[in-house]
Amino acid sequence: MEQLLAPIKQFLKCETPKEWVDEAIKPENLNVLLIDHLICELKAAQSAMFLIRRYAVDADSAEALLAWLKPYEDFTYRKIGNWRDLEGFKLTKSMMAKTDSPYSQDLIDKMVMLIKEELHHFYQVLEIMDDYGIGYENISSSRYARGLLTHVKTHEPDALIDKLICGAYIEARSCERFAKLAPYLDQKIGDFYVSLLRSEARHYQDYLTLAEEIAGRDISERITFFSDVESELISTPDSDFKFHSGVPAA
Repeated sequence: MEQLLAPIKQFLKCETPKEWVDEAIKPENLNVLLIDHLICELKAAQSAMFLIRRYAVDADSAEALLAWLKPYEDFTYRKIGNWRDLEGFKLTKSMMAKTDSPYSQDLIDKMVMLIKEELHHFYQVLEIMDDYGIGYENISSSRYARGLLTHVKTHEPDALIDKLICGAYIEARSCERFAKLAPYLDQKIGDFYVSLLRSEARHYQDYLTLAEEIAGRDISERITFFSDVESELISTPDSDFKFHSGVPAA
């Protein structure tokens, strides 16, 4: 585990504060921890889907992606459907890359794999919630992703590069927090979180690799900029406890 986490710890400017871990492992916070984790998995899939639809595929493929995620979105945002039926939904069409984009295929390959894994994790979290008698309910979003994406540039290709860097930080922080929480939670949840580390670590690397390839230049200054933004969101007081929230406010 330490070998897997070493590059992630180097990438992140700060570790998750102990105060957040202390709050997260309280039994009364298990509901919000798991529900927010569930929503984070769907949002990760949605973000990857947006990147493919916006930058990499033709119109038919874009519609197929929407259809793939719709049952998950219906369940999460509109409370439509039975969660047990979600395991069977698959992408039914091969993605056709835009011919005018040199990075389309690489973006498709990495992001489709990421979506598949995030949706599988989504279902696994629902299984865990069912085992612990936790029903799904709507909760508000945290400030974290919004706080990162606020700084994304508005012109291309810099906007895409910034979104990919943000994706790398979100995935890296998720991985780091799974590792922080695993020793303190019930063994079933702790083992599950450990099982997620490898895929989450790869997701962060995929985002960062794509950002560097598409930029075709040194983007270390932009990575450092988002590192500062991300660490501030993690290390400053936050009145709303969530999976990616900051230091719990007194």
